[in-house]
Amino acid sequence: MAFAQLTYRESLRDIETCLRAHSNKLHHLGIRGGIARSTLADANERRDYRIYQQFAYALIKTAQGLYAKEPLAVDLQKAVYALDSSTIELSLSLFPWAHYQPAKAAIRLHTALNLRGNIPSFVHVSDGKMGDVQLLDLITPEPGSMYVMDRGFIDFARLYALRQAGAFFVVRANRNLSFRRTDSSPIDKSTGIRCDQTVLLCSSAAAYPESLRRVKFYDAANDLLLVLLTNQRALPALSIAQLYRMRWQIELFFKWIKQHLRIKAFFGTSENAVKTQIWIAITVYVLVAIIKKRHRCSASLYTLLQMFSLTLFEKTHLAELLASLDRAEPTLQSANQLNLFDEMSGQ
Repeated sequence: MAFAQLTYRESLRDIETCLRAHSNKLHHLGIRGGIARSTLADANERRDYRIYQQFAYALIKTAQGLYAKEPLAVDLQKAVYALDSSTIELSLSLFPWAHYQPAKAAIRLHTALNLRGNIPSFVHVSDGKMGDVQLLDLITPEPGSMYVMDRGFIDFARLYALRQAGAFFVVRANRNLSFRRTDSSPIDKSTGIRCDQTVLLCSSAAAYPESLRRVKFYDAANDLLLVLLTNQRALPALSIAQLYRMRWQIELFFKWIKQHLRIKAFFGTSENAVKTQIWIAITVYVLVAIIKKRHRCSASLYTLLQMFSLTLFEKTHLAELLASLDRAEPTLQSANQLNLFDEMSGQ
């Protein structure tokens, strides 16, 4: 199944055919028997997906250690997590267990992404009915860490639980927020900050009885006015805005894994098969991130995936393969070689 992720296989039959084509090399991978589609299908149906989930979390722990000192746009000592979820639509006739609307089926990936290295620290796969904010009930807050969220996570009782656990949060406020201002701090409007206030909630005072910091920031690049709430009082207002803008990394993470890994089309239709495939995909992502960091490779994760897709059965040492990616491409010196784009631009 990891081979399928790395080489972009489309079906169990595809996996079987390609591995059989390399049958004389499979013993290097510890595969001593034949490859049969039915065997893979049975494993997807019967082998508990939590085996792969636990293995993925073991790799995640390793990766987070490697990326622990990765720099951030904001100078913080503790981890910064972006929280969000992404929906994968399914066929209701094939995946009836994932029913969430009258004629639709879907699963959702609820994720806490460590922004030091963009490593998923927590992933929960649910049907399409589970809301974003319920992710806060599943994670264990780390004291001193920062959690960055969009409007879907506005639940002041849950946010207060984060506060009581010693964690910090930055969340985008709803437009109809009812509050009372108690203090204002000086601002520099040239930075995009429009206000930096201390506020008390009105209608939600019972859920969050303490004061909050309200920061309004104008994002000129996107012509967007952001109103943010946080319990972090020590950082400058501009740093609070930068933390929220870093949340975009989780959107890129979802886009990346959907484009470059196999988590939109599934090799089995049971809940166990779907979760197995997702956790193996996450395992592959984290493995590639570990390889990149340990070998200090400057190539992107996408480039590494492309290389692995063609060299899985090669006997070349991994360090040599990675070193070849960092070498500069040779410049063509032939006078007979025309520059296509310069010729076209001159017409």
